[in-house]
Amino acid sequence: MELQRKLEILADAAKYDASCASSGAARKDSRGGKGVGSTGGAGICHSYAPDGRCISLLKLLLTNSCLYDCHYCINRRSSNVQRARFTPDEVVKLTVDFYKRNYIEGLFLSSGIIQSADYTMELLVSVARKLREEHHFRGYIHLKTIPEASPALIGLAGSFADRISINIELPTQAGLDSLAPEKSLARTQRAMAHIRDRIDERLADKRKPDAPRPPPFATGQSTQMLVGADASTDATILQRADVLYRSYRLRRVYYSGFSPIPQPSKLLPINAPPLVREHRLYQADWLLRFYEFKVGELTTADEPNLDLALDPKLAWALRNRARFPADVNRAPREILLRVPGLGVRNVDRIIAARRHTRLRLADLLRLRIAMKKVLPFIIAADHVPTRSGLDADDFRARFLPPPVQMALDFGAPQATPADLVSVRSGEF
Repeated sequence: MELQRKLEILADAAKYDASCASSGAARKDSRGGKGVGSTGGAGICHSYAPDGRCISLLKLLLTNSCLYDCHYCINRRSSNVQRARFTPDEVVKLTVDFYKRNYIEGLFLSSGIIQSADYTMELLVSVARKLREEHHFRGYIHLKTIPEASPALIGLAGSFADRISINIELPTQAGLDSLAPEKSLARTQRAMAHIRDRIDERLADKRKPDAPRPPPFATGQSTQMLVGADASTDATILQRADVLYRSYRLRRVYYSGFSPIPQPSKLLPINAPPLVREHRLYQADWLLRFYEFKVGELTTADEPNLDLALDPKLAWALRNRARFPADVNRAPREILLRVPGLGVRNVDRIIAARRHTRLRLADLLRLRIAMKKVLPFIIAADHVPTRSGLDADDFRARFLPPPVQMALDFGAPQATPADLVSVRSGEF
């Protein structure tokens, strides 16, 4: 099979993996001034997939053949798709050639499992080793590791890659037993723990005074969870993400909405979940990581799924109206972080500015704060909202998006032209 045809097949097969961001990576120039590529500054940018889409990385599978039969995967053993396989040298050649043409600045490489987990992992490591040692490539490399592979091979992958990741796929072992019987949640988390320990060891070695420069190792790890492939609620998904952040110090958990695949398993849902559900999970994830929220605050026993019509922070504020309004001139940081429309940066700016003056609405406008969302929840030097406004029965309705936007978020890809006409007339 020609290399171009392999590229078309294996680049398309890799599009379902979302966990390939490059934020925070930095690899210095090699000693002696030699080297190709860079991850400095803002990270990776400017890459083009075979279909012309602008992407960050050359994103490939080494092969789409696989021993596993995960029901949600287009490349599963029982799937009737055209198979292809790169050699390590072919991936190296593509990466270097694409970089020199200024198409890419890095590589994201994953693979189906062939022969065994260790055999596949050795091939992935071989690509990264050849790029680093033979071609002196200093661009970004993200390797998708295999939890069933030996710790030694996973550690070797980390020594050549800027970021490594292991996809957890589903938040519960029950979900994996049903849809991916060869996979084990416990085994995946053991591999994550091993990577965490290696990262911690390198950081500890770097802090030692007068110690020699420690060998390189990945700056972090990430994972991906599917949304809507099984019956897991948003609460279950976020609880698993919270455990991964706290116990294994992952840099990112990516949420990928399930996409129906050709010749699907009978165990899979017929339709994809609304795209807005994936968006709400990312917003909730941000609140867990940077806004000091707990999973139990974003979801409840009665409502285990996030409100699709409102962002999670606003939905929480509407459930907890008694905590508002918050005085921007006196409230502590943890309270201001919970005000809808106030981001972390603006909260810090407000705290810094109020040391010198009492803040008025004009001061908040200069910070480019979304005043329509913020006003009912704050007190300023020249503004006190009415309590009746917060308690009004139609208060939630004021924040709902327009009907047309609701249609786009909740299923416009399946809507007919007649449906959209009825939406515009307010009948939806």
